[in-house]
Amino acid sequence: MNKLTPFARFLIMLVILGAIFFGGKYVLENTSWGKNMLAKSSTEQTDTDTKAPESGPASESASTESSSSSSSNSSDTEATAGGESSFSYVAPEPINGKLKGVVELGASGFNSFIVRIDKDKNWKLEKADFGNSLVTENMATDEDIRAGLKQYIGKMLDFGVSGRDIHFVVSSGAVKAEVTQKIIKNLKALNYFVNTVSAQQEGALALKCVLPKDFEDEAFVTDIGSGNTKISWLNGGGVSAVETYGAKYFQDGTDDGKVYDEVKAKCAGIPSMKRKTCFIIGGAPFTMAKQVRNGKERYTVLKAPKDYKMDDAKGKAGVNIYKAIKDATGCEQFVFDWDANFTIGFLLNLP
Repeated sequence: MNKLTPFARFLIMLVILGAIFFGGKYVLENTSWGKNMLAKSSTEQTDTDTKAPESGPASESASTESSSSSSSNSSDTEATAGGESSFSYVAPEPINGKLKGVVELGASGFNSFIVRIDKDKNWKLEKADFGNSLVTENMATDEDIRAGLKQYIGKMLDFGVSGRDIHFVVSSGAVKAEVTQKIIKNLKALNYFVNTVSAQQEGALALKCVLPKDFEDEAFVTDIGSGNTKISWLNGGGVSAVETYGAKYFQDGTDDGKVYDEVKAKCAGIPSMKRKTCFIIGGAPFTMAKQVRNGKERYTVLKAPKDYKMDDAKGKAGVNIYKAIKDATGCEQFVFDWDANFTIGFLLNLP
């Protein structure tokens, strides 16, 4: 028998391999055993594709991008953690409004606000400047005070506010400070009238500025300042307002527990139907809201008091007051308004 040539053996090998290939393909595609094997193989490949890449320049880039995305998602979740959801209310815009300005002398320094107000008392904050605490802590001379006030006035005039539409208001907390009379004297030297308000008036002005008409029947207002805290709500045709400790109570050595108990007691008068939402403003809530603000939103829902870990004494005091109010009222959400200030309520009260 003649031996097969190398070419003949090659052809036979091709035929055998072809038979194996097509036979195997038929088994995999047309039998239940084969279909199961294909499904298993597909699953294993998917798992392999989702594993972390090996180290190297490309994988480092992918890892960094993933970390950035994770951080962003975490931030988005945190920004709405306080009230479980964002606050979607949109305040009405003023129509053909007029510019007015107000300078607040608070327990922690000068603040100024330029607001556009229309005939229906719709308003929009156009500009805000926040000062420092040097003036109220006896660290400024009369000349420093007058220079600071002139600077505020000059900025308002440059912005387009008429001189007769610039007002000065001393907060109820600042009235208690010894340096306040010195500042009032310097304001009068500049021929400006100084408006002083009580804590009850301040609470009512905060409510006028902060509380939207759509929430008048179900909400109350809190202003946690450095010198005191004002809590207010609508009561029939008027406003009820109470005063309690401010976020700097620690400077007098006052015990946290004593403050907590008094704040809770002050909340007792808030009607149950008005405890669904609290609109909150002030320096301490500002610090809390800053941690969870989503972009440039006007309204930020605060986290629960237990979720705030403050490093400074004022921050811890503010959270203590906030916790007392929440515990006393069982309020569902605390909404910080980034644009509001009780002095804007003062402007809204003007003819």
